[in-house]
Amino acid sequence: MILIALGSNQSGPWGDPRHTVARALAALNQGGIRLRRASRPVVSAPFGRAGQPDFVNAVAEVETRLPPAALLARLHVIERQAGRRRTLRWGPRTLDLDLLDYHGRIAPAPARPQLPHPGIAGRIFVLAPIAEIAPRWRHPESRQTAATLLRRLDPAGGGRLL
Repeated sequence: MILIALGSNQSGPWGDPRHTVARALAALNQGGIRLRRASRPVVSAPFGRAGQPDFVNAVAEVETRLPPAALLARLHVIERQAGRRRTLRWGPRTLDLDLLDYHGRIAPAPARPQLPHPGIAGRIFVLAPIAEIAPRWRHPESRQTAATLLRRLDPAGGGRLL
């Protein structure tokens, strides 16, 4: 299973954050990538840096023959098409695409991409959408489901479905 996280909290060439996430999902269904399913959008408070608009987040399951590094490069192309400019870590962005899991592969830092994504287990706005679309998914390292990992987190840091 290959999982991609999507997030947007700034309008850009693809429209407002909700439209940007929808258009990004469409972009994940071309260029050697096939969209299998996507979660409902979730609105969440910004992670890592306060004082910015809420995010619209989702998670998609995709299929591809691209290896992880090539898939990550393709995700960066999609981000740029949506107007993403990498300036401030955890700052506002038109689109953020993260490779969360690639068939359970474990590739610790300094591997690029690092797999699984190091932030999965601590982010409700990632775990809730994973639980929705892939309830049997297990974290490659802890082997826990998204639902189990969710129960350990503070629900106040969650999100609300659109």
